[in-house]
Amino acid sequence: MIGEHGLAIGAAEGTAVANSEAASELEVGRDVLRQEATGILRLADSLDGRFLQAVEILAAVVGRTVVTGMGKSGHVARKIAATMASTGQPALFVHPGEASHGDLGMITPADAVLALSNSGETAELANIVDYAGRFAIPLIAVVGREGSALAEAARVALVLPQMAEACPMGLAPTTSTTMMLALGDALSVALLRRRGFSAADFSVFHPGGKLGRRLVKVQDIMHRGAAMPLAPEGTPMGQALITMTEKAFGCVGVVDAAGHLIGIVTDGDLRRHMAPGLLALPVEAVMTGRPLTIRPGALAAEALHLLNARRITALFAVEDRCPVGVFNVHDCLRAGVA
Repeated sequence: MIGEHGLAIGAAEGTAVANSEAASELEVGRDVLRQEATGILRLADSLDGRFLQAVEILAAVVGRTVVTGMGKSGHVARKIAATMASTGQPALFVHPGEASHGDLGMITPADAVLALSNSGETAELANIVDYAGRFAIPLIAVVGREGSALAEAARVALVLPQMAEACPMGLAPTTSTTMMLALGDALSVALLRRRGFSAADFSVFHPGGKLGRRLVKVQDIMHRGAAMPLAPEGTPMGQALITMTEKAFGCVGVVDAAGHLIGIVTDGDLRRHMAPGLLALPVEAVMTGRPLTIRPGALAAEALHLLNARRITALFAVEDRCPVGVFNVHDCLRAGVA
């Protein structure tokens, strides 16, 4: 009995300890996120004219933005370069160590350098800083100390607010790298807006993956020319039905003498007008006038939304009232638009 009670008590105590440790770890995680969030908020409040100067310099670059940093700052620099490149600001990452062994040749006088270092005293950056000065290449620094060597050498120094690292020992870069990353995003988005970068531009750099599929346009998937099921005004329904069957879109568009789309005949229209004399009727007697259409430059996702909302399966793309393409829900699905 005693042994059993003793074991039971021990198990309960073990569970309590485990629960206590889990609660403590959960609170640690929350504290880290709160501290880093505070760092970003302070960074936002600290932005001033120097941020605007940095945007002006980068926007004027004829070449590329060369982003560099060592250690954890280097990992952040890679991400900043990738974000800029994908949003219309040509950019690349250059490793400071490799730069000292030939990769300085990747940096040209037409470029600008964005260098990251929390201490501002990273020795490995020295050759890049000297090279930028020698060839009058604009240098923008993201640093944690105002009077550091990197800040003094830079044309513009973006100084991070003084914040303790979230690491309990204050050693592992955590809050500082989060602020650097956020500042890189701020620069990228400011440049994106300056350039008037659009969703259409974005799709050029993101042709793959889910994002690329979401940015597919109607004109990318529509069927053109002879593939379109069209019938001139006055065409007997018998002939229009042959065209409708051959093209396999479940519809036929009706065009007037000027080539304008004036109506559409669908399976539903056929059922509504089913009668002995149907095949002899002209298409305009059966068609639905003023059909729903879409611009060829619209996103395919927008077109799919219209198809679903109206419970139809096909749409004509129209320019200046003339049909330039047709597509259906199956084309959207094949393109991965959903």
